[in-house]
Amino acid sequence: MLRLTTLAAGLLLSANVFALSLSDLSQQDASGGLKDALIQGAQVAVKQLGTPGGFSNNPDVRIELPGKLGKAAKTMKMMGMGAQVDQLEASMNKAAEAAVPQAQALLVDAVKKMTVADAKSILSGPQDSATQYLNKSSREQIRAKFLPIVKQATDQVGLAQQYNAFAGQAASFGVVDAKSSTVESYVTEQALDGLFEMIAQQEASIRQNPAGAATSLAKKVFGAL
Repeated sequence: MLRLTTLAAGLLLSANVFALSLSDLSQQDASGGLKDALIQGAQVAVKQLGTPGGFSNNPDVRIELPGKLGKAAKTMKMMGMGAQVDQLEASMNKAAEAAVPQAQALLVDAVKKMTVADAKSILSGPQDSATQYLNKSSREQIRAKFLPIVKQATDQVGLAQQYNAFAGQAASFGVVDAKSSTVESYVTEQALDGLFEMIAQQEASIRQNPAGAATSLAKKVFGAL
């Protein structure tokens, strides 16, 4: 009888542990666990994208010519000029891959500056709320780091100048938006979009499977959501 009582008490205690909710966590733990998970997600995203093929081999983030330029590129391929288009698109993806590692320190800094109020809002918000926070708090600084690296890489390709001449005219007529008017600005925005897309995927993965978090505190926090 005593053994049964002890077993029942143990099972009840275990159930209470697994039933831990966000309100049961201290603000310090909730904030710390979120920061751990965000740094993990940012580092994984940068590592995946900042390697050869990180953009070009990933259909979710691969960079291609935009809008009507993309349609023109298809026509060029049909006319036997595909090699030039392939060269430009390859250079755009390589430029993004070269730039992405510059984001890691800025992303980690943005996470460290997160307040307890920020953390509370993120944990109780939408499934991609942590990614939205990073996008809002660090995108401008990362853009400034990416632009010169992307420009240096794309300047080495002759067709990049042709892109800029055509896209600059197209932008004045509203055919291409201002952020796509030069190859470096277009690639930079695409690289940023790809980076935050991959961070969002990491966030979703940790929310769905807290056991995949790198630290015990992050496991505890996301397990309580």
